[in-house]
Amino acid sequence: MAPPAPPLAVFDLDGTLVDSAPDLHAALDRLMAAEGRPGFARAEVTAMIGDGVRVLVERASAARALPFTEARLVAFSTDYTARAAEATRLFPGIAATLAALEAAGWRLAICTNKPVAATETLLAVLGLKGRFAAVGGGDSFPMRKPDPGHLLATIAAAGGAPQRAAMIGDHRNDVEAALGAGLPCIFAAWGYGAPAMAAGAAGIAASPEALPGMLALLVR
Repeated sequence: MAPPAPPLAVFDLDGTLVDSAPDLHAALDRLMAAEGRPGFARAEVTAMIGDGVRVLVERASAARALPFTEARLVAFSTDYTARAAEATRLFPGIAATLAALEAAGWRLAICTNKPVAATETLLAVLGLKGRFAAVGGGDSFPMRKPDPGHLLATIAAAGGAPQRAAMIGDHRNDVEAALGAGLPCIFAAWGYGAPAMAAGAAGIAASPEALPGMLALLVR
């Protein structure tokens, strides 16, 4: 009989592992400046994060009375990907938490609506390249969160099994994807999502340090 799949912790990226709002904010401000429009407050930007780059540009354009265009999406994506790691940092406690999970035998993966190119840029600069068994980006599969297929495809790519996996994220998309895939989600309270987005989560983590103990109770 084959041994059971190792436990798998699947992390969202923006607002969960990394505080990427500074670089997203800067890129959106540069995009608006090119259009002769004013920039954004940080709270406006964090409220727009979580549904992928296309929706981010759509929301930013609408907030400044601009029609969405593919050219504007390409301009933002090109600029942001090149400068995605200038001010982005791991949230405090994340590095130690990832190390603790690895030491306890957990496999790690990322399921994010951010495009793969920008994600890989961040992971390399932040010293996380090679730490994750799979990186399921917003353009890795035909679907993306909250579609559970995005999460299930990421789990499969990581060599995991849904019954031995848990999702960790700060957005309603993370909770909905996990519920649809039949696995628990821990809501990251330190992230960008409003508390109401935690509805349906198996638990709420106040800090990254709480994750190893919570995950051990959810996946056995």
